[in-house]
Amino acid sequence: MSKLGIFNQESVFINRRFSEDFRQKRVKEIENNLVTISEICKSYHVSRSSVYKWIYKYSIMAKKGLKQVVEAKSDTRKIKMLEDKIKELERIIGQKQVTIEFKDKMIEIAESTYGIDIKKKLSSKLSSGSTTTDKSTEEK
Repeated sequence: MSKLGIFNQESVFINRRFSEDFRQKRVKEIENNLVTISEICKSYHVSRSSVYKWIYKYSIMAKKGLKQVVEAKSDTRKIKMLEDKIKELERIIGQKQVTIEFKDKMIEIAESTYGIDIKKKLSSKLSSGSTTTDKSTEEK
C-alpha cells in the first residue's frame, strides 16, 4: 500500500493509504479515458506525482512500451461541451429569429388590415432622457 500525507481543511496533516487494487482501478480508468489525472487528484486529494507513479507501476501500456496522451480526453470533452453549447445557442437564436419574423409579419398584416401605423417611425422624436429643463440654460 502506498502512503499519502495531506493537509485537511483545518491544516492538520493526515496520513492516508491507498490499496494496490484501488490504485490499479484508477490507472485503468485513466487508460480507458474515463477520468483525467486532474480529476483523480481532485477527487481523492492525491498529488500528480503519486498518480504518475501509479501509472508507471500499474499501466498495461507502460509495460508494453506504449505511450498514452493522458490529458487529451479532458480537452476533447471540453471542446465537445463547448460545441454542444454553441449548437444550443444557435438553435435558440434561430427560434428567436423565427419569432421576430413572425411578429413582424403579424404587424405588417395588422397595419394593412386596419389601415393604421403600428410601428414607430424613425422620424418621430424620441426622448433621450438626458436633456436639461432648467430655463436658465435655455435662455443662454
